[in-house]
Amino acid sequence: MVVALIGATGLVGEVMMRVLEERNFPVKDFIPCASARSAGRELIFRGRAYRVRTVAEGLAARPDIALFSAGSAISKEYAPAFAAEGCVVIDNSSAWRGDPAVPLVVPEVNPHTVTGETRIIANPNCSTIQMVVPLAPLHRAYGIRRLVIATYQSVTGTGVNAVQQLHDERAGKPGAKAYPHPIDLNCFPHGGDFLDNGYTAEEMKLVNETRKILEAGDIRITATVVRIPVIGGHSEAVNIEFEKDFLPEDVTRLLRNTPGVVVQDDPATNTYPMPRFAEGRDEVFVGRIRRDNSVPSGLDMWIVADNLRKGAAVNAVQIAELTREVRSKK
Repeated sequence: MVVALIGATGLVGEVMMRVLEERNFPVKDFIPCASARSAGRELIFRGRAYRVRTVAEGLAARPDIALFSAGSAISKEYAPAFAAEGCVVIDNSSAWRGDPAVPLVVPEVNPHTVTGETRIIANPNCSTIQMVVPLAPLHRAYGIRRLVIATYQSVTGTGVNAVQQLHDERAGKPGAKAYPHPIDLNCFPHGGDFLDNGYTAEEMKLVNETRKILEAGDIRITATVVRIPVIGGHSEAVNIEFEKDFLPEDVTRLLRNTPGVVVQDDPATNTYPMPRFAEGRDEVFVGRIRRDNSVPSGLDMWIVADNLRKGAAVNAVQIAELTREVRSKK
């Protein structure tokens, strides 16, 4: 397939290239695209040099699939144009996630929402992706009534400038700031812009996207997003109140049998998920599985994943694989 990557020079774009190679996605021609400032640079993909093009040049090449990771403004402007040319757009921004006509897809959870006619597919927020993978089988088994979420998010979720800020602060060097506060030896409850309801945009993504992906608009959800000085991935403390009662051992067994989930849960050996061990991995790691005794049918879990891989690039390429499979059956 002819594959365009919009935002190829960004942090997620670099990982998307790596994942396309690792998963041996069938690329006949590769079209890396970025801003006019980056056009003309060379990127190496599968051992071959490719010239970075502008987005308009990528559109003119009429690719079969376009992976977008260049921000909402670019996606809103160009995704419909690519789709009009028959291209399948897989968008990693927030531009299309709330559109009821656009599927919001995690392939392990809701592949049925993609059809042969689908032209724009939204890749969910990184924190949402890693959470719904283990939540989906639990919702099917017990029915989720309410979620209370606290995320502890890596600086990589903000981008290369935030990673540089952390490195500069640890080295005691001056530099540009991606955050309003120091991030080294610190954490702050601020992810995305603050909204009129007191939540941040990142927190409301967890609310709205989880409901859409699980096709359960009545789940009550509240979230707090915290940024922490970590590189390897995002962590989440998730409290669940179910409609039906459960046995913790049954929950653990169900999660062990869920594709894409690795259970790490042995307090006796201090075994639980941590971002330093999730980095570079494609699975979602779940641990600290225990009953919440403060409410009927309550459960606590700790969920960790590499936000650049399963939280972005891997999920996008999995969607591309799903799209190819669906189109081949048309």
